[in-house]
Amino acid sequence: MSLSDLRNSLPDYAKDLKLNLDSVLGESGSPGLDGKQIRVIALASAIAGRYAPLVAAIEAFAAEQLSPEEINGAKAAAAIMAMNNVYYRATHLIHNDEYGKLRTGLRMNVMANPGVDKITFELASLAVSAINGCGACMDSHERVIRQHEVKAEGVQSALKIGAVVHAVAVTLEQSAG
Repeated sequence: MSLSDLRNSLPDYAKDLKLNLDSVLGESGSPGLDGKQIRVIALASAIAGRYAPLVAAIEAFAAEQLSPEEINGAKAAAAIMAMNNVYYRATHLIHNDEYGKLRTGLRMNVMANPGVDKITFELASLAVSAINGCGACMDSHERVIRQHEVKAEGVQSALKIGAVVHAVAVTLEQSAG
């Protein structure tokens, strides 16, 4: 099913999601980001949303501008954040400083060469971290992004893409019954 078909299958009560999806997936609705960044963030966010038909549709949308390596970069951001967000959220919420002093010991080699440029990977990681609710990871990724001179509008756009794609995934899964 195409992204347009999925968008059109959203129930009437989710009309705002239809409008927001069109907006955030276009460059004019996501200031501070280019078309490739939008697609990487959207695909990583769809994967984090865990609704397979939406993942497939957004992957097809992403493939219009992304190479296979860049598609894999989006998948890598979703994969590594699925692990890191659980670990770092837990160690942050436990409120025992001892865990912060321990060596993490989790492999994160993909971060050295994820298949997309560093800023795009960080933006996708930020969006996925927001979906997964990891404040420690959001702080870390936002800091790196801003150090690379991405303006607040670019950060906000990545967060909006994550929020809208996740809401579409939840709504479509729920309405599919």
